[in-house]
Amino acid sequence: MKRQLRVALLVSTALCAPRAWAEDTYALEDITVEGASYQTEGSDSYRSGLISVGEKATMTPREVPQSTTVITRKQIEDGGYTALETALEDTAGIMVLNNDAGRSSLFSRGFEFDYLYYDGLPAPVSSIYGTQPDLAIMDHVEILKGPSGLFIGTGSPAGSVNMRLKQANRTEAGGYVTTTVDDNGHARIEGDVGGRLNAAGTLRGRAVVAYARGDGFVDKQTNGVTDYYGTLAWDATPDTTVTLSLNHMERDIDPFNGLPTYADGSLIWIAPSATTAADWNHFENSVTDAIAAVEHRLAGGGRLKFSLRQSHQTADFKYAYAAGTADADNVISQLAWISRRFSQDSLALDAHAELPFTLGSWQATAILGADYQKTNSTLHAASGRITGSFDLDDWDVSSVANPGVTYGTPTRTDTISKGVYAQMRVKPVSALTLIGGARFSWYDSTVTTAGVPARTQVNSHLTPFAGATWDISPDTTLYASYSEIFAPQSVTDAAGKLLDPLEGKQYEIGVKSELASGINLSAALYRLEQVNRPIAVTGETYSVAGEKVRVQGVELEAAGEIGRNLHLSGGYTYSDTEYLSGPSEGEDYSTYTPDHLFKIALEYDVTEGALEGWSFGTRLRAMSSFSSRGIKAPGYGVVDVSAARQLPGNAELRLSVSNLFDKAYYSRVGSTTVFNFRGEPRTVSLALTKRF
Repeated sequence: MKRQLRVALLVSTALCAPRAWAEDTYALEDITVEGASYQTEGSDSYRSGLISVGEKATMTPREVPQSTTVITRKQIEDGGYTALETALEDTAGIMVLNNDAGRSSLFSRGFEFDYLYYDGLPAPVSSIYGTQPDLAIMDHVEILKGPSGLFIGTGSPAGSVNMRLKQANRTEAGGYVTTTVDDNGHARIEGDVGGRLNAAGTLRGRAVVAYARGDGFVDKQTNGVTDYYGTLAWDATPDTTVTLSLNHMERDIDPFNGLPTYADGSLIWIAPSATTAADWNHFENSVTDAIAAVEHRLAGGGRLKFSLRQSHQTADFKYAYAAGTADADNVISQLAWISRRFSQDSLALDAHAELPFTLGSWQATAILGADYQKTNSTLHAASGRITGSFDLDDWDVSSVANPGVTYGTPTRTDTISKGVYAQMRVKPVSALTLIGGARFSWYDSTVTTAGVPARTQVNSHLTPFAGATWDISPDTTLYASYSEIFAPQSVTDAAGKLLDPLEGKQYEIGVKSELASGINLSAALYRLEQVNRPIAVTGETYSVAGEKVRVQGVELEAAGEIGRNLHLSGGYTYSDTEYLSGPSEGEDYSTYTPDHLFKIALEYDVTEGALEGWSFGTRLRAMSSFSSRGIKAPGYGVVDVSAARQLPGNAELRLSVSNLFDKAYYSRVGSTTVFNFRGEPRTVSLALTKRF
């Protein structure tokens, strides 16, 4: 939040000066005082003053005793990011396994994210169904790395990705329109408008529309999206705000499932445009989200909040891909195809209270709450194979008929999870904060396959949290934390009893600094273990919970501004993953997590001289080798550059070049038949933005 204070200075030549002199007043220029803000739009910054990921309240990053990252609205616009994975590709510590837009797999600390959060409300995510959001509707994206089970209970140890939706907070009408085209033939238009809807500004509205269509760099692959978003904010009283948001997104894609390898598992280095797609490949989905929240601010700094999210998702797709390896002449002899129809309804409710109080001379804050999630999904699936001769160097599938599909009995999944949670923050002294929390969770899921139900239940599962922050100086904080999360299992032991849930447990220590120059710095050391992983008993139909894995490493990050003109975001991550027990003991656990990962983005605004009004940016993404199922991808480094020019009439023209040096690399590997994706070759795009 920015507040402008006009300072009037009353000057007297001396205490005993005549009264006429004492009344002389001199007006100084405006002084802008910048405070912390949860909104990043309009901040012109690569850092955020407040975050909420992994928490129920907004607070400064130094108050959160875990590693966090924020992708601000300025970063989204400077980078030209449209889908969530495009932004996370340039985010420190995050590994993206590429696929079609909205269908990539997102990893942190060796594990895949299985939930996304919208304004703090959870939504299950599965990469195959393309439900990741378009970024036109987001103010910013927050990432917390490592287990965060206190406020959700079940899930992956990867962490949390919370997306702050754009809010109806403009009191004056305004917005923008951006059009973008690239040399692959892909085009996009995005518009945003909002303002107050009554004279007092107590009722405000906002609408966002995005539409994109066109080719990717792979033959027969296209990516399209249509997104409509509207939100209202109503100050029902001076202390109570009601918000309503509705979003509908559709993806229309001709998908591509990656290249095969040669028989020995070596990668095929042919043109990046090489494909395995059939002419009839298609993917359509839709996601409709409704979010409502009521927040009441109490005297003394407390607040009450109730929020809900209702989501309806559908997907319908069929596509072909290689069913075997390629021979020495780059010919494959068989295609596989998969066809699915999927629908899912999910509901998330949360009610909590934030209550500051004192314990003697100690300042304290308690958060007490309860949540409820319900998900119902139906899946029809079919697959098959097509024999022939298909040349990767001269791909011709015009004779491959579109197979007919007869779906059998669908698989239905019905899940209810709920919990109660509490967190306490106590400050024995002003520089020290002790944090403790606990959650009790209840989970009930029934999967019905071919008419046969299988039920998984977990009752009153305890998830603890402990942490501490210590301000060793006005701008630097040391922290330590212990966090957990669990995931129920449907696998049974010899007695037919469900195995204990998977448990993700993490210890982390670190330091965070907010330098006067405008840069946020952080460093973290962590050790994350997951236990109770199932091991199938040879020759039997049951399993034992005997496998344990560990991921440990160090993360260094920086975000913000050096001076007023140089924006910076990035970091370095070192990861070591290992099976600690089980059949693979001593081997790497997360082979697709590179040991070394380095990412940095820079943007420099020229404010004087011959180039005044220009901005120049560059991004570097570099990583060591990674692998999957014995398929190894060499490490690589890719450089992107951009130049933007401010134009008359509050407009901007931006030219961007991805993969400036046209580096040949694989961004993802999977198996000998599928999920081996070439990295994007050099691509040029042009964007024009008009603000009003």
